[in-house]
Amino acid sequence: MRNVLKWIGITVGGLVIGLFLVAAGLMISTDLRFNRVYTLQAEAVAKPGDTVSLDVGRRWAEMHCQGCHGPDLGGGPLFEDEALGVVDAPNLTTGRGGLGARYQAADWVRAIRHGVRLDGTPTFIMPSNEFYYLSDTDLGSLIAYLQTVPAVDRETRTRSLTPLAKLLYAVGAFENLLYAETIAHDERPAAPPAGVTVNYGEYLAHAHGCAGCHGETLAGHQPAEPGAPFAPNLTPGGELGTWSEAEFFAAVRTGVTPAGRRLSEAMPSQYLAQLTDDELKVIWLYLQSLPARAEAP
Repeated sequence: MRNVLKWIGITVGGLVIGLFLVAAGLMISTDLRFNRVYTLQAEAVAKPGDTVSLDVGRRWAEMHCQGCHGPDLGGGPLFEDEALGVVDAPNLTTGRGGLGARYQAADWVRAIRHGVRLDGTPTFIMPSNEFYYLSDTDLGSLIAYLQTVPAVDRETRTRSLTPLAKLLYAVGAFENLLYAETIAHDERPAAPPAGVTVNYGEYLAHAHGCAGCHGETLAGHQPAEPGAPFAPNLTPGGELGTWSEAEFFAAVRTGVTPAGRRLSEAMPSQYLAQLTDDELKVIWLYLQSLPARAEAP
């Protein structure tokens, strides 16, 4: 009996040690991914100075930067959880603690389009996989605008993830939020000229991040983040297929469907309301051109 208990103890101890080593290896793999250095030659993007271009940049910033970096773009707490850690959105301005005082145009291109920070390590959570689609014209306008916003003096905290968060990230519990790992850095997607065309609608749908929530085929997607709502089917095979163009416009801008259902707060209607009628029209044309797919499970 004593020998049996001894072998049980050895077996259990071996399993505990094995699990510890596996967990340690997974956490180390997360650290390696976060600390990987990317050496990229940023594309040359012209920085315009005219008021029309700056207004285009302002709209991109208000629709896609303010949600995380704040109305003043001065950054601040983005995620804070005792069990998982702390993530702050950086200060984008030229004030104390801001990136704007250190970033040149090429640095902004690497960060926004490629998801790579000034030190070469990947950005975290920032959806560069969507901004990757931005045309040189729109990206240049955004960068030009960011360099004109008022300085905000605000220090933000260094990202700090707990061992549990690193372990969960390693096993894919939060999907991949280091987009530098997935972006095709040596390729550029086509950016069609602005116009009332399906192709331009496809460009805007990608650049505004529709696929990030609704899935690559836009047939619906359940994000991996805990508590994230299901993003519904945007193809004609879903509820959207029964809407009119005017109802689509109203739903995007108000966050309320034709049936009176309020869309999830994950749908940034307060920002997308800035889309012009022409922009919404071409996105609508693109969505209507998609194959009618059954909603993804």
